[in-house]
Amino acid sequence: MNQMYDVIIIGCGEAGIYAGYELSLKNPSLKIGVFEQGRDIYKRSCPIVAKKVKQCINCKVCDTMCGFGGAGAFSDGKFNFTTEFGGWLTDYMDHDEVMELIHYVDDVNVAHGATTNYFSTTTPEAQALAKKALEFDLHLLQAQCKHLGTEKNLMILTNIYEDLKDKMDFHFNTAISEIKTCSEGYELVTEKGDIARCQYLIAAPGRSGAEWFANQCKNLGIKLINNQVDIGVRVELPARVFEHITDVVYESKLVYRTKQYGDSVRTFCMNPYGHVVAENVEGINTVNGHSYSDASLRSENTNFALLVSNRFTEPFDEPYRYGKHIASLSNMLAGGVLVQRFGDLVKGVRTNEHRLSQSFVKPTLTAAIPGDLSLALPKRQLDDIIEMIYALDKVAPGTANYDTLLYGAEVKFYSSRLELSHELETKLPGFFAIGDGAGTTRGLAQAGASGIKAARAVLSRIK
Repeated sequence: MNQMYDVIIIGCGEAGIYAGYELSLKNPSLKIGVFEQGRDIYKRSCPIVAKKVKQCINCKVCDTMCGFGGAGAFSDGKFNFTTEFGGWLTDYMDHDEVMELIHYVDDVNVAHGATTNYFSTTTPEAQALAKKALEFDLHLLQAQCKHLGTEKNLMILTNIYEDLKDKMDFHFNTAISEIKTCSEGYELVTEKGDIARCQYLIAAPGRSGAEWFANQCKNLGIKLINNQVDIGVRVELPARVFEHITDVVYESKLVYRTKQYGDSVRTFCMNPYGHVVAENVEGINTVNGHSYSDASLRSENTNFALLVSNRFTEPFDEPYRYGKHIASLSNMLAGGVLVQRFGDLVKGVRTNEHRLSQSFVKPTLTAAIPGDLSLALPKRQLDDIIEMIYALDKVAPGTANYDTLLYGAEVKFYSSRLELSHELETKLPGFFAIGDGAGTTRGLAQAGASGIKAARAVLSRIK
């Protein structure tokens, strides 16, 4: 293969999909190439989800993380209408523009089957929750939230794929080994040795491609800025403990500053009546959560992440590798995802199979191995998490119960951020960087918005 395109998009996650959607919608004559190391939406199938194996077998390309839809394809599809969290797009454009882009993405989703219902933090019930949380120094972030549901989210993405598959060249199972500049603009070399060139390049590498993309940028002389890495655990407890909160706001983003260290800890990815799942990030097993909109697919538990944000300064410049190292320690101890009862953690006792079998909370991730989180997570982050759990127990009594389950490690990797223009363009003309893997976003809404923004910039120049 030796092809020339007007635009090439690297990555088929949320950001790349919406970039391609906008380009093909507004200028159907464009020749667009999309390169994705994973498979198309119909062929993605994790062996664990398919019940072929019980534990991660480290597939060469993880179907949970890679392919059309990216890591978000098998998420529970939480779509947040806010700039308070979910990314850093307001560093490049004003609040109103970001919100316009988010609503535009939502309109596309609705046109492909998404619900029009959402949860709001402005209702009297939600405001009462926010006031109650403040009494204990917990801060409920304000945002409208749509819950698409794990199965509905996949359906929406499938409908979008059907809409796009004949409008651009999709190259699945095709990883890019190198990005080069050339006389036409940019040259991409695949792992198979094929070459594709383009005038405009939109990189949307996703979380699984973050480290690779950072290395490509270094080779191209693009300056990187340290970004944060979030380290923590996934909490699982009876759904009724949090139902007075999740029934009102669904995705409750509660932020707390610890008294011991002054660190920021937050709840993230709340999954009422959901399931804890494992995911593979470049050979490292981490943990995540899903929640279905279909009541028949729900569990009796709610799960959510507790994350401690770590932002590094010079001379340290490898937060991504730091996060991977922390996650690898739990893999080393458990051979995968590790689970421990909260009471055992506080008591300094390792959870074993016998103790776990006595727990009133039954794990939805049955492949998790009982163990001791204190041997995997740094003391500071673990102290922060324990303090946060006691704070949450005041607004949701039962959070700090002995049998509350903690899975580790949950690590959110964000690529080192690039110096970008207000159009999300790098210092190299016509080269744009978008989405979670480029360090500009960390959620479905802003990732999609970043794709629309970059596409519009390209369209304005071609026009």
